Amino acid sequence: MGTVVDAPAVVAEEVTENMLGGKKVTVVFVLGGPGSGKGTQCANIVEHFGFIHLSAGDLLRAEIKSGSENGTMIENMIKEGKIVPSEVTIKLLQEAMIKSENDKFLIDGFPRNEENRAAFENVTKISPAFVLFFDCSEEEMERRLLGRNQGRVDDNVETIKKRFKTFVESSLPVIEHYSSKDKVKKIDAAKPILEVFEDVKAIFAPYAPKAE
Repeated sequence: MGTVVDAPAVVAEEVTENMLGGKKVTVVFVLGGPGSGKGTQCANIVEHFGFIHLSAGDLLRAEIKSGSENGTMIENMIKEGKIVPSEVTIKLLQEAMIKSENDKFLIDGFPRNEENRAAFENVTKISPAFVLFFDCSEEEMERRLLGRNQGRVDDNVETIKKRFKTFVESSLPVIEHYSSKDKVKKIDAAKPILEVFEDVKAIFAPYAPKAE
C-alpha cells in the first residue's frame, strides 16, 4: 500500500522572486493625484538613477492612438472618467518590462485601486520595492493643472475635480496597504520642484548606479 504523504501547507507568502522575462526586476510604484508633479520627478529619477519610466497613462494613450479595438474601449472609459480594467493595463506594463533591456522600473499612475494592486501582484508575481507617494492638496493640483496646457482633453475644472475624487477614493487604500508593510515613501509634493527632487534623491540613493 502506498505511503500517504502530507501535502505541504500552502502559505500565502509575500511575492519575493520578482522574476519577469528571465530577469530579476525592481519595481517602484509612483502614486500621486493629477498635477502632483510625479511625471517631472520620474524624468529626474530616470536621468539620475537609471530607471525606466513606465506611465500607465502613456501606455494606455499609445494603445488608444493605435486605433485598436482595445484602444477604442479604453478611450470611451477615460472619457466617462472610469478606470480601465486591471488586466488591460497590467498586460501593457508587463509587455513593456519584458521588452526592455533594463531591470529597474518606475510604474507611474498604477495601481489605481486595491483591485489593480492585487491583480498586478497576482498576474506578474512582482511585489514593489516601495511606493513613492507624492502628497499634494487638491487646491495646489487644480492650480497646476489649469496652468498647464498640454492639450489634454481631461484638463478642465469639472474633470479635474472628478479625477481628484477618484484618486482619493481609489488610490488611498493602496497607499494604506503598503504603509502597513512599511513600503510607502511619502513626499511633500507642494514644495518647489528642486526641493522635491532633493527628497526623491535621498530615497533613491541606494539605487544609484555604481561608479565604474
